[in-house]
Amino acid sequence: MSNQTKIHSALAEAMSARSYITLTPVQEAVLKIEDSNSDLLVSAQTGSGKTLAFGISIATTLLAEKMEFDRPKIPLAIIIAPTRELALQVRKELEWLYVRTKAQFASCVGGMDPRAERRTLESGAHIVVGTPGRLRDHIERGVLRLSDIKAVVLDEADEMLDMGFREDLTFILGKAPVERRTLLFSATVPTQIVKLAKTYQKDSVRISVSSKKSQHLDISYHAIKIQPSDRDKAVINLLRYHDVSGAIVFCNTRAAVTHLASRLTNRGFSVVALSGELSQKERNFALQSMRAGKANVCVATDVAARGIDLPNLELVIHADLPQSNEAMLHRSGRTGRAGRKGVSVVLIPYRNFKKVERMFDSNGIEPIWVNPPSADQIIEKDRISLLKSELLTSPADASEVEIAQKILQKFPIEAIASAFVRSQMAGKSAPEELTVSNAIGPADFSNSSWFELSVGYRDNAEPRWLVAMLCRVGNMDKSLIGDIQIHNSLTFVEIASNGVQQLLAEIGPDFMLEEKIQIKQMQAAPERIQLVRKRKFSSSRRSSNHSGSSELFTKKTVKLSLENKKKPKSKKSKADSGELDFKKNKGKPKKANTEKTNFENQAMYKQAPHDLKLDQSNKSQDKKRKRLAFRQSGKNNAKKRKISTTMGGGKAPLRRSKV
Repeated sequence: MSNQTKIHSALAEAMSARSYITLTPVQEAVLKIEDSNSDLLVSAQTGSGKTLAFGISIATTLLAEKMEFDRPKIPLAIIIAPTRELALQVRKELEWLYVRTKAQFASCVGGMDPRAERRTLESGAHIVVGTPGRLRDHIERGVLRLSDIKAVVLDEADEMLDMGFREDLTFILGKAPVERRTLLFSATVPTQIVKLAKTYQKDSVRISVSSKKSQHLDISYHAIKIQPSDRDKAVINLLRYHDVSGAIVFCNTRAAVTHLASRLTNRGFSVVALSGELSQKERNFALQSMRAGKANVCVATDVAARGIDLPNLELVIHADLPQSNEAMLHRSGRTGRAGRKGVSVVLIPYRNFKKVERMFDSNGIEPIWVNPPSADQIIEKDRISLLKSELLTSPADASEVEIAQKILQKFPIEAIASAFVRSQMAGKSAPEELTVSNAIGPADFSNSSWFELSVGYRDNAEPRWLVAMLCRVGNMDKSLIGDIQIHNSLTFVEIASNGVQQLLAEIGPDFMLEEKIQIKQMQAAPERIQLVRKRKFSSSRRSSNHSGSSELFTKKTVKLSLENKKKPKSKKSKADSGELDFKKNKGKPKKANTEKTNFENQAMYKQAPHDLKLDQSNKSQDKKRKRLAFRQSGKNNAKKRKISTTMGGGKAPLRRSKV
């Protein structure tokens, strides 16, 4: 083992017993630090051996030259992890690493019995491992004392900040002694991690072993463009095609996890679901099912999957897109751990293609653009795996030969072979048919082709309608469509080079699109033509129409005003005016004959509509002026009453006299 002399002898013996021959890059980097008591800010990929790295680093701080710890009293080191699973995993790793030092450990995590944790802390522990919330609770209750702390380790620090533990971390670090070591381990180093390091570390040494090239060596990234409605089908086909012993599928919401887990279970997959709504007992049962091989597919959210360590995960599927660049790295880091190879597949809806492309560029990833496995590819791979089955290639026992001969004598060979195939395919989901384009990867317009369409402005052609039709008929993505030139009777469309064959194959030999629109491939790009579209109406015609419309509008206005106008007041009898005559009619109204009056009024309006409209407007203005004057007089009277009341010297307020 390289750098064995720099490792504490008790830890080196434990590692040798575990057959540790070589150290990982992050473990090597930690041992190369000259000052073994300096603060560290370490950036390393998930699954790169960070637990052993900080375990080795703090050993000299805690033990110095001693081989064993003294009797446990107040904790000497505290290790903070974002999730209970990661905290328990860290404790398990450190227990065998410090087995020869007689170190006593205590765990303080959410979901466990706090009374049992309190008893363990009161009995004494050298190293405490826990989650931020539970650790803070024990500190506030006075059970966990940090007066003798020599080292504080934050594992997956970026994850804890993303999960909203900043306040808890600040509280814990503030309670720890100033003279201590602070080690920050993180997969990424965003700005908030740098600020945390400046606040709580002194002259920290920064170690980065997660370069954009090295962190993806063991992970093969595949990018697949799909229709959003084909997401579940694509996940099913990927699981069938890869046929791995362990896979994890990431979704963004609890509802999506529940839906996809139910869908996969109904299709015959052994599935467990991890989301925030599960209790600790349910989470432990699900993880144990994956570790024992009873389930081989885990559907989880980002938060629920943080910190879990599932062995033999060979496939990661991003059913929903990651929310950030760091989330993509954390998800994919579940595979390709400890030198093992893994595959990370990102399912990309067409509308999010540019967003994911920027994610890949930011993370320094060069994905392999592929199509989702088709039904034919899955069936062909099943046939190959059947022919290579160990059941056929392994030698038969004597007891098996005897029964095999009896089967051959009783049944034909074809029936026996069919029975073998059915037994091997039993429980496997049938592959799904997806609607996908054969165009893979980003659109390439460096060697594009032009097509001529027999439709133009005179047919009301517009780019949005043309793009939708070409995507629908050509079964292609709109990103493969480039420049569009629309003329009076023709339209020229540019198609990317990796979409030409797809379009030609879909339209067939008739070269016919929808609504009898002809399409043909051009030999060269069309010339740019400045198109001048004729106006529908000349200025004289437009003005005449305008005048006609205004005349019609005037007539309609006059007619409406005539219908709504009130009759002019005149001195008439009660019977003529339509008033009630209770004496003669015994309370019943007598209708007045107003047909003649209305007819005369209409005739009068037709003769002089303009004067009548002016007269009508003048009357309405007079009414408005009278109303305003009446309101103003009321306000003035109110002011006078107020003044009189104020000057009355305690007398009763003046009342308005009744008229």
